[in-house]
Amino acid sequence: MGESRTENTEKVRTAITVASLYYLKDWTMEAIARELRVSRSTISRLLSYARTTGLVDITVHSPFVEPSLIEAELHSRFGISARVVSTPESINETDRLARVALAAARLLGQQMDSDMSLGVAWGATISAVARNLSPRPTRNSRIVQLNGAANSRTSGSRYASEILSRFGEAYTAHVMQFPVPAFFDNPATKQALWQERSISRIVAAQKTLDIALFSVGSPLAEVPSHVYSGGYLDREDFGSLGQQNVVGDVATVFFRADGTWADIPLNARASGPGLDVLRGIPRRICVCSGSTKVRSLAGLLAGGVVTDLVIDEESARQLLDRGPDRDQAGSAPTHL
Repeated sequence: MGESRTENTEKVRTAITVASLYYLKDWTMEAIARELRVSRSTISRLLSYARTTGLVDITVHSPFVEPSLIEAELHSRFGISARVVSTPESINETDRLARVALAAARLLGQQMDSDMSLGVAWGATISAVARNLSPRPTRNSRIVQLNGAANSRTSGSRYASEILSRFGEAYTAHVMQFPVPAFFDNPATKQALWQERSISRIVAAQKTLDIALFSVGSPLAEVPSHVYSGGYLDREDFGSLGQQNVVGDVATVFFRADGTWADIPLNARASGPGLDVLRGIPRRICVCSGSTKVRSLAGLLAGGVVTDLVIDEESARQLLDRGPDRDQAGSAPTHL
């Protein structure tokens, strides 16, 4: 009989732990075996499993290797630092996301340090990144939630809290949660709440971040963005997004193909920081997986929001192959 889903999930988690210690922390197989109280041969098999299933990518950084050439072209075209993750054409979207998330977790681990503030936008992609974090103890650092998570159906607090907690635990950092709705019913309510000291301190903290970590939301993504599938928007909201030629969102703030966002009505009710606030953060890491997000990503790049991009190879190619986005109409769904 084959492995059950629970057994396979546990095997993947253990393999990630073993691979992180071996490749990122330079532990020997003997040391890992002692730590996990298993045999050395078990560790060897788990490392082999991690490589063959794509949990681990061993990359040679050479200017003659094609992903490196793509990274160079992305830098030339958009002025960003890119990390392109090699993925087979036959891979499914879930496995593609897992590989990109692991690469993003590694990049973040290299950047996060003591006395730093990291802003995190919740979502399916960032949740995958959180599951791949390797422990990196820091001092006097903090994790700041970038956008609220509640809607009319759920508080959203558990989902967002689990994501934020993983970052806090990985970096031994203080977590600042943002206990507000993802979208307010009335812009005036948002403005009033932003004056409350308990909320205003978080809004202020968002403006002094060292790093922001986010994905790009797309109404067309194969792995659905929570904003579009989790009950945050009603039929009227979707209609409004279509009328405004919205192509995506970042931290629940919507934007068009040309990167404009400030005059989109729904943004007046959104809890996330405006794109102008994000652009004020020194390092802004966007994690993107899947070709259905490429159009949304192009709009985000047009808005100058991204400094660092972690993306799968196929999507990176499609991004570079894109011409001018002339067809802006009908980009957002008009139905629930």
